[in-house]
Amino acid sequence: MSYFKANDILPNEMIDEIQKYIDGALIYIPRKENSRRKWGSKTGAKNILADRNRDIYQDYQSGMSFEALSEKYYLVPKSIKRIVLQQKNK
Repeated sequence: MSYFKANDILPNEMIDEIQKYIDGALIYIPRKENSRRKWGSKTGAKNILADRNRDIYQDYQSGMSFEALSEKYYLVPKSIKRIVLQQKNK
């Protein structure tokens, strides 16, 4: 998240009005609903995790145990089981 100086982007009249409610403090202005990005779309994290989960399921189908998968992917066995179940249900 980046910050902007109000003096650089807002008219003085609007700054005066905002100062009636909040003076000299930080304020967060959320994005409009239609301009929000989905989680992971900017960094690619969603695709990376989807690829990892497919790899886990393929390794499971190849005969790897939950414990071996847990060590390979640095996840607890419970998470591996959840991922395998999710992939199986797709």
